[in-house]
Amino acid sequence: MRFHKLIWPAIWSSLALCIVMLSISIIFTLCKVPPPQVGGSTITVKDKASQTDTIKLPIIMYHGLIKDIKLQNKYFISPDSFENDLKYLNDNGYTAITMTELIDYVYTGAPLPKKPIILTFDDGFYNNYLYAYPLLKKYNQKAVISIIGSQTDRYSLIKIFNSYYSYLSWGQINEMLMSGHIEIQNHTYNMHTYDKGRKGCSEKSGEGLAAYKENFVGDIGLLQQRITDYTGVTPNTIAYPFGYYTKNSEALTKEMGFKASLTCSQKVNRISRDPECLYKLGRYLRPPGKSSASFFKNILDQK
Repeated sequence: MRFHKLIWPAIWSSLALCIVMLSISIIFTLCKVPPPQVGGSTITVKDKASQTDTIKLPIIMYHGLIKDIKLQNKYFISPDSFENDLKYLNDNGYTAITMTELIDYVYTGAPLPKKPIILTFDDGFYNNYLYAYPLLKKYNQKAVISIIGSQTDRYSLIKIFNSYYSYLSWGQINEMLMSGHIEIQNHTYNMHTYDKGRKGCSEKSGEGLAAYKENFVGDIGLLQQRITDYTGVTPNTIAYPFGYYTKNSEALTKEMGFKASLTCSQKVNRISRDPECLYKLGRYLRPPGKSSASFFKNILDQK
């Protein structure tokens, strides 16, 4: 008798709980809303829409910064111009991100700032360390430097640091990486040239695919290994020298594990959650002699 007094309340309690859970399930089914899950989250309609939405991403291309006005040209602008660019971006609410942050957004949905932009420096000149790096720290912005590996190896050995023609050393690269304001990417080890009929890392006339693959993978793979060995970080992006790329270079880039590639095509990029949008990204070359407002206006105002 005492047993029945104990067991019946438990049974009625269990039945009541089942009725409540069944009612909740019916309500969610009728409303076409998925029931809550323990230890996980469901994809909402908003989340699904974000898979196809695109964001506008301008990428700016710099090379060198030089104070001597007589040495400034299409690829070398003044440090003051670069500082004015950073001021303009800050004043207008833009945040410079790295390629890794962009890749993480596409692959994993990692958040990006409201107005993202990418600032890139090609070649890896010493003046990037001398002038750009302190300014990036001052304005709390980031930049991506794509280095020529053979030049970094050379200037790490000879230790000649001239603001016009010298290149970064491995020590300078590591210092900048540690700050969080600089990201290092691949600009080939020794294919930044027009020598012997090859334009950058594209195929030479008459070069077979097997030979091209050997040359391409050998050169770019060497720099991948050098950067990994010296910094502990493996690049995920290749910046094509002079912007030259081909169908084969893109296929090999993906085969080697690169998640993105940078060209010299002047366009604003449309970024979605499709990884293909990360290849052949366009960039705007920053010329000398223009104010920051006049340079950025047409780029940033594009719909």
